Amino acid sequence: MASSKRMVAACGLICTECPAFIATQGNDDEKRRKVAEEWSAWGEKLVPQDINCDGCVQVGGRLFKFCTTCEVRGCALERKFENCAHCGDYPCQKLDKLLKSMDAPKAKENLDGIKRGLTGQGA
Repeated sequence: MASSKRMVAACGLICTECPAFIATQGNDDEKRRKVAEEWSAWGEKLVPQDINCDGCVQVGGRLFKFCTTCEVRGCALERKFENCAHCGDYPCQKLDKLLKSMDAPKAKENLDGIKRGLTGQGA
């Protein structure tokens, strides 16, 4: 099982707050069913067996299917960055496109906060 420490994905989503991560870590099939049903409303039909994830920063762990093909995650792994805030190219077009498609303003806020901490510009 992955650590209970806050885990920030390359894109800024908080893995440890993600319903797929929570269902997986708790081995909760009812939560998996609910997440699959809710996320299926976004267009792709998902089943409870699709809802398995140890967090996208994990290498070799279980990943939600979209994380396995995520260009942003792949880029961060290739460049050996914990997340995109650590990159000198932050924010880039690839990240901006992903965040727009996910409609996830909180993810961008998370990365901006991390970036400010790294550059010493306060919280």
